[in-house]
Amino acid sequence: MTGMISRRRFVRISAAAAGLGLLPSGRAVHAGAGPVVWRGTMLGAAATMEIHDDDRRRAERLIALACAEARRLERQFSLYLKDSALAELNRTGILVGPAPEMVELLTLSQRYSELTEGAFDPTVQPLWELYTNHFAREGADTAGPPPAVIQAALGCVGHHRLSVSRDRIAMPHGMAVTLNGIAQGYVTDKIVELLQAEGISHSLVDMGETRAIGARPDGSAWEVGVADPEIVGRTEAILPIVDRAVSTSGSYGFRFDAKGRFNHLFDPRTGACAVRYRSVTTVSRRATAADALSTAFSLMPVERIRSLLPYVDVERVHLIDAAGKSSEIAA
Repeated sequence: MTGMISRRRFVRISAAAAGLGLLPSGRAVHAGAGPVVWRGTMLGAAATMEIHDDDRRRAERLIALACAEARRLERQFSLYLKDSALAELNRTGILVGPAPEMVELLTLSQRYSELTEGAFDPTVQPLWELYTNHFAREGADTAGPPPAVIQAALGCVGHHRLSVSRDRIAMPHGMAVTLNGIAQGYVTDKIVELLQAEGISHSLVDMGETRAIGARPDGSAWEVGVADPEIVGRTEAILPIVDRAVSTSGSYGFRFDAKGRFNHLFDPRTGACAVRYRSVTTVSRRATAADALSTAFSLMPVERIRSLLPYVDVERVHLIDAAGKSSEIAA
């Protein structure tokens, strides 16, 4: 398994009237008096923006500005750009004079690690590398990596061993960081902040996670559809949102083996893969929180998720369990 592998997203914008029909070239769409929309990729995920503004030239300028800012942040957080700040950190174990955004995002990551008692951990990259290398070998044991090898990889995992300050970021030899479970949400939030500062009050931004600015121009809620994990094209639930973000994590998003016993959602405490749910969808005021906590909640029983909601910025959680049964928890 080589090349870019990114987490699949199972959140779809079902607002057909809003017309998220986007150009593959990434250029703004010109469609009469309707919204200006854009499609591209960011941090390995499909990305979209839909801006409603009376001045189309201004909307197009803001899309260009937002894209430039998102690309700047991608050069900080990408695992796949060899010259990114994250790649340098993983290669050398240290970043001197890191960008403020890197410090902020790693500080947020550590906060979510503490809140979830380690269920979210940005240092799980050694587990990804272990499982990738194991299943890439011809004749790989279908039972997964040996327990002793998993334990050795876990010796290189632990958010508390990552030192983060405005002057430097450092970690011991053998550790590696991935921001794939939080960076898309963070970039989405930064783009939303940029657009709000420019006076935009109706917009939809998805830089790998989805966040709405306000309601639709007609005052109605945006509608986000949660896809059925087993039936392609079927929407399992519709979530109305106004000024909220939505994120979905699914254990079936990437599978290392044909039977789906091993996937990309790792438990940083045991090295095992998430099997409790088919998908977990979170609704929050900010995409950063929705992103990180949809990942963490994938590893938790319902009772633990419910107990955490008063302390984290998540309002609703939509679950599809291993048997395909849906349920919802509200704060």
